[in-house]
Amino acid sequence: MKQVMGLMAVLASSLSAESAGRWPLWESYVSQFMDGQGRIVDRTEKNRTTSEAQAYAMFFALVANDRGNFEKLLNWTQNNLSGGDLASKLPAWNWGVSPEGRWTVLDPNSASDADLWMAYVLLEAGRWWGERRFDEMGSALADRIAAAEVAEIPKLGLMLLPGARYFKIGDDQFVLNPSYLPLQVLLGVSSHQPAGPWKRIAARVPEVLHASAPHGFALDWVRYRASHGFVLEGLPEKKTVASYDAIRVYLWAGMLAQATPGRDRILESLGGMSRYLRKHRVPPAIVGLDGAVEDENGSIGYSAALIPYLEARGESAASAGQCRRLESQLNPLTGLYGKEARYYDQNLALFATAWHAGRYRFNADGSLNLKWR
Repeated sequence: MKQVMGLMAVLASSLSAESAGRWPLWESYVSQFMDGQGRIVDRTEKNRTTSEAQAYAMFFALVANDRGNFEKLLNWTQNNLSGGDLASKLPAWNWGVSPEGRWTVLDPNSASDADLWMAYVLLEAGRWWGERRFDEMGSALADRIAAAEVAEIPKLGLMLLPGARYFKIGDDQFVLNPSYLPLQVLLGVSSHQPAGPWKRIAARVPEVLHASAPHGFALDWVRYRASHGFVLEGLPEKKTVASYDAIRVYLWAGMLAQATPGRDRILESLGGMSRYLRKHRVPPAIVGLDGAVEDENGSIGYSAALIPYLEARGESAASAGQCRRLESQLNPLTGLYGKEARYYDQNLALFATAWHAGRYRFNADGSLNLKWR
């Protein structure tokens, strides 16, 4: 009983204004991270803006029924990351100040997770707000993703690569990012575009997540070779570990509708984290390929991301523990989590706490249920 009461108390700040339709955490996030033009500013990374930040914020704006900020976010993204035409040009993933002091695109390559989320949000925004323009933009963006970021991988099938460039090595090697494959989002885009590649990609996601989770911990990156299958290697310049990127794998898995095809296999593949949290209060920040914890101190955002996952696996005690840790870090001065509110932590908390409060749910076909209607 104490665990259940603690779990509910954690999310009191999110639930307190529920009847009025307000979302205090989103309002605090907008105040701290969004400028007047609709740009999400990551102050921990030299005030840069990423396509991921814009896509996530558009999702939160839809969940909040905040169309004004949604339009600002969309317009800034289109004008600054896509050269004025999101329908024909994938967003650049990184925008900020150049060595010459000019605010501009820093890396024109795309990030497929941001692109996928953005297409999904536009398609769902068109449905929920009855706005054909959003639906058309989402469809066009999904077509661009399919053309530039989807590859036919020998012996695996169609798969979403992490970006338009650099993730195919030679003729038979492909680098994948498991956190870029939210199953519900792939299925959701498929429900709008049944003729596209999305359902076929979705069918391969449980296999990718299983192969990229040695000892039950999701890796940040994994490589596939046509001659060998999955190889526990990632980017040449990075050590292959389970850490910052991969924490989202648990979040996406935990928020899957119970009837989603492949959900049970995914949750079973990710058992290492729940087993660890039965004995430890704080999730690990880094886990090695051998399953050994290399850094025990996961951030507060890690705790938030793991709440839906732990609930989905029936780990009520561990879930309550992460909820208590999250609540203990709520800063009453900012309305955000952590003494120094970091961009990534707030996004993980926005996803997790809004889902837990019932502000949104994903259906088994990936379509979105929103509380405000």
